Amino acid sequence: MTEKEKMDAGMLYLSGNEEIMEEQTARLELLYDYNATRPHEGEKRAELLKKMLGKVGEGCYIEPPFYSNWSGKHVFFGNNVYANFSLTLVDDSNIFVGDNVMFGPNVTVATAGHPIAPEYRKQGYQYNADVRIGNNVWIGAGAVIMPGVSIGDDSVIGGGSVVTRNVPSGVVAVGNPCRVLREIGERDREFYFRDRRFDEAGPSSDE
Repeated sequence: MTEKEKMDAGMLYLSGNEEIMEEQTARLELLYDYNATRPHEGEKRAELLKKMLGKVGEGCYIEPPFYSNWSGKHVFFGNNVYANFSLTLVDDSNIFVGDNVMFGPNVTVATAGHPIAPEYRKQGYQYNADVRIGNNVWIGAGAVIMPGVSIGDDSVIGGGSVVTRNVPSGVVAVGNPCRVLREIGERDREFYFRDRRFDEAGPSSDE
């Protein structure tokens, strides 16, 4: 079995393998082109995203600069995914993102890890584990999502959190390590920020 086959099978493998590096470098040429686009080149960015990502739904956008090990080859976006500046997707394995997901600035989603035992790290071994992010999730600025994590629908990950374990649906989770703070409830449907009410802001959630 080749190192690339081991990588695709989720096994321990040598990430510096020549075959892997050759394909990865070719993919990074697309990423370079994306980050070199000018602000008015929205159509060009959209076309490049289709070439770069494993799947990209309708209404998706990533603000450059965007960083990704494989230019998004192993990234699968639903519809209406928005990522602010400096999204980093360590996509050596699959990253599944649902519909209506928002990434704040400087978010990192990592699928790659290395053995704790130093003798294996010294040899360059790596392993990967898929990350799954549900629908209607908001990931705050500077959050880090670690390998193998799943985040349920409608949840919010607080800025600066380090998510090392699965997060259920419909909760606010914060901290390092990230833990569930509370469920999303009625107060969240009355106030959009601290003491600011929705009826002072404009349309209601029903419109």
